[in-house]
Amino acid sequence: LPMACRDVNARRHIGLQQLSALASTGRTFLGPMKSHKFIVDEVTGQSTLICSAGRLMESLDLTSAVGQLLNETIQAQNKEFRTGVSTLLFLVGAWSNAVVECLQQDVPVPAVVAVMSEGLNSCCERVQCLQIPIRDVKKELRASRVMPKPFESKTGQAGRDGLTNPWDLPCFQREISATEEEIPINSCSHHGDGCSFNKFPLSPLAGFGSVASVVRAAGDKSSSAPSGRGGAAPSCITRRLTHSRHFSTPGKSRFPGQQGDFQGQLSGPSADPCGCCGLGRLAAALSHGSQSSVKLLQSIAAYQQERAESRGSSQISIAEVVTCCVLGLPESHSCVTRGFVTLVSPEQAAVIKLFADKPLRVLLVDGDLTEQYRHLGFNRPRNVRTVLEHPNPQGGGAGDAWLSRMSDILMGFGVSLVLVKGSVCENLMERCIASRILVIGCVPRDVLSAFGTATGAQAVTYLSQLSAACVGNAAWAELWQAGDGRAVDLGELVPARIGAGGIPLLTAVLTTALPSKAQLLEDQFWTWLYRLHHALKDGKVFPGGGAVELLCLSHIQALAEQPGRPGSDKAVRELPSPWLAECKSIVLQALASGWKRYLSVLLCNTARASSELEAAASVDRHLQKAAACGSPSAYILEEFRRGGVLRGGSDPFPEQVTDVKVCDNVAAKTEAWRRALDLVLLVLQTDAEIITGPRRNQILNSPLSSEFMFL
Repeated sequence: LPMACRDVNARRHIGLQQLSALASTGRTFLGPMKSHKFIVDEVTGQSTLICSAGRLMESLDLTSAVGQLLNETIQAQNKEFRTGVSTLLFLVGAWSNAVVECLQQDVPVPAVVAVMSEGLNSCCERVQCLQIPIRDVKKELRASRVMPKPFESKTGQAGRDGLTNPWDLPCFQREISATEEEIPINSCSHHGDGCSFNKFPLSPLAGFGSVASVVRAAGDKSSSAPSGRGGAAPSCITRRLTHSRHFSTPGKSRFPGQQGDFQGQLSGPSADPCGCCGLGRLAAALSHGSQSSVKLLQSIAAYQQERAESRGSSQISIAEVVTCCVLGLPESHSCVTRGFVTLVSPEQAAVIKLFADKPLRVLLVDGDLTEQYRHLGFNRPRNVRTVLEHPNPQGGGAGDAWLSRMSDILMGFGVSLVLVKGSVCENLMERCIASRILVIGCVPRDVLSAFGTATGAQAVTYLSQLSAACVGNAAWAELWQAGDGRAVDLGELVPARIGAGGIPLLTAVLTTALPSKAQLLEDQFWTWLYRLHHALKDGKVFPGGGAVELLCLSHIQALAEQPGRPGSDKAVRELPSPWLAECKSIVLQALASGWKRYLSVLLCNTARASSELEAAASVDRHLQKAAACGSPSAYILEEFRRGGVLRGGSDPFPEQVTDVKVCDNVAAKTEAWRRALDLVLLVLQTDAEIITGPRRNQILNSPLSSEFMFL
């Protein structure tokens, strides 16, 4: 087999250089103030707006082996956690450059692999002292529970599904004490590399007590206590630069009446959206300052609170949440509503208007509703999905006999609503509309399951399997209404809301006036929701804002200065002592340089430093203060309690102190570190790139042919 081969394990290692080049494209994604990127398709001329490393990798034409490995690593992190991807991508680039520097200093590859792996393991153990347990937040939620009262709209009528306005719950009303519990530095028992965080008299509620975006004058020791409806809310004087009505953070809207509550939507007070206790504060800390996300997460947490406690768990159920993007409305109309919100055609909307609060008999179809559809079997293979079985997936050529038979079956059982997991034959859809039967296609499986539980319907694969026991009852459908109480008719597609009594399903309706921003808003929402989900699953969080990375940097630098071995790893023990002693300090300093560059870029992206040089100097000052304290972990926790770890320098508002505390997920962050280093070390240990197939002939006639050996 003809092939081309080239050596990639030279001192300038080609694979690591490719990793560094690819990772540099996502540098501005690091930190809460991410820069957006436009991805333009040269073939179609269409463009989309992205703000995540996962979407960036999907948009790039990754033909190299290194690029495909990077994409697989990022997609694996995104699939499992939905967060930590930007950190992973940046550290891949930073540590690739660091490893190349080690190779240029003639450090053997086995030494780089062994010392870096053991150094990262030591960091993961060291930062455990920074973990903040959130069990106190759960206790606070249980202590503040009361029976909710039915939700009422502006018309004075209770909603059909008895929704509660979460802002009426005590956990959103109760006053928050202005005094925060102090964290004495000397209360942390520091033994070697460990730190007993449990010795701190720190409650997560006290740590998150100042999470609202309140800006106070520097030197003002007093704290304004956010109160419920009986007290005055603190004045949010956060300065913002608004360059566009499309990209500005939703605040006051030009649209009147948007603060009203309709159809079970949550639309809380504009003042102090983060001032709630419990999950609301945790959501605010994990959203890294995004007030619009906090409102949506607070809604979901409040609605799911009763169901979660009845199951003996306070976790967020991801399966009970779906999203729907509605174009043409400002972002301030985004809300969470009970039921399933989807976009329908004007013809389907006309059928929905005819239902007029009538109970509907519902049918669930677990497959396509086309004549040619054939299921894969009851023992379905994992990770296998049929995309297209016939040239015409919509069944446009369906015979009249099949159409008549299907229509007769639906009308015979009195079905008014059909929810289909797959696609629907267009001709059958038209017949159903003429018969006043609403058919909705492309419904997620979790939605079908929720409707089955609420209505008693049983999903069928084919309509020929339908029986009376498979049809559910008491469903309803109506047009979705915006915050001003009017049904939204945006032309080609109309949002509709479908539900049933007692259904646990929630839909986050994401509105935007910019079509290219719809995918961006949806990605951000799922990131915030999964952060809250994983925080509750882990039972603990990390202090954010670079606190954990600063402790890692301090720890690795201390290890580099210590004589002897970095740990007890078997690969490290088997290396010759003179060889390891000479290389250990170089490799650990290279690992530390990745953390330092991470912190420097984070400061630059958040406008706290005008350049990486200034940011690096600021990081060095914090390292000196942490070393002078005697306990770096105690210093970092004290700085976090005061409002942030990496403060100072060229802060955009140096005369003010912002009491915004952010937190990060524990498992997602540490797994992003491990995946980043594993990928770098995997590429480091490759010694050749072998290319087969037609591309060999292209390389043979290209300027790169001198780098390859053709076999």
